[in-house]
Amino acid sequence: MTAAAGLALMIVGAVLRYAVTWRFAWVDLPVVGNILLVGGFAGLVLGLVLARSRRRLALAVERARDSAAWSASGSDAYPPEPYYRDQYPPH
Repeated sequence: MTAAAGLALMIVGAVLRYAVTWRFAWVDLPVVGNILLVGGFAGLVLGLVLARSRRRLALAVERARDSAAWSASGSDAYPPEPYYRDQYPPH
């Protein structure tokens, strides 16, 4: 579940919980709204955590690919240190 889907569930849950005044004998809409709010919050958190882990994995794969390309070049020197944007102040 993506963060956007979790946010959408939270919106639908909030509408059912706080804005809908219809009453049905066979379903309690505020309870359904609460369930959707909790599920949406869990989906939002899960989506953000998964997005961060995917980003970290992509960076690790990129570093491994750069390291493999450097070692395949046949050079005996150490590979260059990675440059991070935050490492040097702007000029």
